[in-house]
Amino acid sequence: MGKKDSTFDKPLAQNKKASHDYFIEETFEAGMVLTGTEIKSLRGGRANMGDAFATIRNGEIFLHNMHISPFEQGNRHNPSDPTRARKLLMHKQQINKLYGLSRQEGYTIVPLKVYTRNGYAKCLIGLGRGKKNYDKRESAAKKDAQREIQRALKEKQKVSY
Repeated sequence: MGKKDSTFDKPLAQNKKASHDYFIEETFEAGMVLTGTEIKSLRGGRANMGDAFATIRNGEIFLHNMHISPFEQGNRHNPSDPTRARKLLMHKQQINKLYGLSRQEGYTIVPLKVYTRNGYAKCLIGLGRGKKNYDKRESAAKKDAQREIQRALKEKQKVSY
């Protein structure tokens, strides 16, 4: 048994609504400030990013409304609030760039997924522009068409054998 060569693990939590509600124009990777029991719970898959959003205050970026369930075998230092604001770690230049871009009309900072890289919890955040209802219908139609194409190709491969 050799050492695992991959630097990425599978996503621990994903915001599936983000691609439905926003056009993601640019992505950034940020470290997360977590307690020991939070990271254990996160690795156990007990996190939800459904209503999560990010804000920038005083030159620091924070992740709000990400629910990490308390770790069952945790000690008394377990955070009592599972949806507390968690600080994200980014370079000052990246934060300033993100702040400038997010101040434009219609743009927001959207957390996309949480994963581990080399043992550290990372959050992929994106600069998103809100979709209108007709954009959502168009995206759904494209996705359905792509699914039909894949289904037809798969059927054709079955017949050719």
